[in-house]
Amino acid sequence: MKPLDPISRRHFLAMLGASAASLALPARAAYEAGKFRIGYQKAASTLVLAKANGSLEARLRPLGVDVTWAEFAAGPQLLEGLNVGAIDFGYVGEAPPVFAQAAGADFVYSAYEVPTPLAEGVVVANTSPIKTVADLKRRKVAFNKGSDVHWFLVALLRKHGLDFGDIDPVYLAPADARAALERGSVDAWAIWDPFLTAVLDQSPVRLLANAEGAADHHQFFLSQRTFVTKRPDVIKATLESLGQTGQQIRADYAGAAAKLSPIQGLDAKVIEQGLRHYAHIYKPVSEPVLAAQQRIADTFLQLKLIPRPIRVADATLLNTTG
Repeated sequence: MKPLDPISRRHFLAMLGASAASLALPARAAYEAGKFRIGYQKAASTLVLAKANGSLEARLRPLGVDVTWAEFAAGPQLLEGLNVGAIDFGYVGEAPPVFAQAAGADFVYSAYEVPTPLAEGVVVANTSPIKTVADLKRRKVAFNKGSDVHWFLVALLRKHGLDFGDIDPVYLAPADARAALERGSVDAWAIWDPFLTAVLDQSPVRLLANAEGAADHHQFFLSQRTFVTKRPDVIKATLESLGQTGQQIRADYAGAAAKLSPIQGLDAKVIEQGLRHYAHIYKPVSEPVLAAQQRIADTFLQLKLIPRPIRVADATLLNTTG
């Protein structure tokens, strides 16, 4: 796994609009056979529950590895952590891996969550004159740059006869975007759960559209290539354990939400509704899923959102160029 070259890394960080402080990661770390470092976002409920329950530590201890955890603000920052060797494993949406691979990151798609299009959407104020997606033309739309809603927004606009260039994108992290929408600084906000459910429950806003019929909204478990090559047993056991955690969530949404509430800082009923928008079912990456990722990459290239063409299948252990 190679670090980004200086030019690609600058492009990647510039694309994210991230400050150096927000990506204050350690220098490239060497592979350590006895350590397994997991990156997560607070909204990644399966990983957050697994961390809280200690289930992965229990499952992996017999394999001779110690589990450590690192929290990231969003998927793009997590991908940068994976690339520089700060973590070995993480969970992100469908767009961050495309941006990262185009910038030179070397990682492996290890598994995916079956499509969850209800878990992301565009919201507007109740009093907004915007009634349809087509009404977003020349409007300010806030979203987290480089995240999965970046692709969702592109796909949604295309479905309704608009191009990405027809809107005025405003790149904001979730908390800042919500505040901007509530004070009227932006016209719409594209966001994922549980933030989507939370703002619909707590603020005078309405759902303009979700991703159904526009974007699959796949989620992915990604692995550092060196780690998955040397310790496939650890990755296999991890995915099996997380699959069991997903089953537990589906069997008791209310119980899972109650455990997540103090961690995610949201009301349990909001978290439960958001949990129901995700599948919590994980499968090995397949050719159709890789093809869907390739379509995203090709579209981003056409829109000049990424600097060069990529072959998504290169980010697997079974498909390499040459």
